[in-house]
Amino acid sequence: MLVLPGGVRHIPDYLDRAAQEALVEDIRAVVQAAPLYVPTMPRTGKPMSVRMTNCGVLGWVTDKERGYRYQPTHPATGEPWPAIPQRLLDIWNDVARYDAPPEACLVNFYTADAKMGMHQDRDEHDLDAPVVSISLGETCLFRVGERTREGRTVSFKLKSGDLVVLGGEGRLAFHGVDRIYPTTSTLLKNGGRINLTLRRVTRPDAI
Repeated sequence: MLVLPGGVRHIPDYLDRAAQEALVEDIRAVVQAAPLYVPTMPRTGKPMSVRMTNCGVLGWVTDKERGYRYQPTHPATGEPWPAIPQRLLDIWNDVARYDAPPEACLVNFYTADAKMGMHQDRDEHDLDAPVVSISLGETCLFRVGERTREGRTVSFKLKSGDLVVLGGEGRLAFHGVDRIYPTTSTLLKNGGRINLTLRRVTRPDAI
């Protein structure tokens, strides 16, 4: 039996096919307003293997010059990010167990050869709020560990419609995507995987 680190929840099959299709249409509208782009790593400027964009009042970005951060505008167009679709807010309200709404939704698009190295989501000021992750499209091999790189890790497959919630003691768990399994979903016409990550950035009492 798979035992996940404390504070990490896997909710398989949370979204049925119709809900997945509706959410993909929402994300298409987001991408039309805020095009996908290739982010680069701090210091090295090495391009990441995913393409990304955001929706919400803030968006997570990274580049060689200024590193990891949140900002209110798209780095390529200079335009404000589009609003977070209501369907995503409904998911947050259902599973986050947190009173304040998310301020950012990071949209990552994975092709068949894309990966995401083990990392922590720690650029937010509010670490009491969870991170809610939604998978659409191809199945991936997801790996999650503890609060240090040296901690125990476990790996399991995330299918289209699955959710992962990192909260409480699991909020700063290291996690990553080791591989994508091509042809495991017909949701996206040209294949690939979309990962949506809902985050609260600022503390509610700081407003």
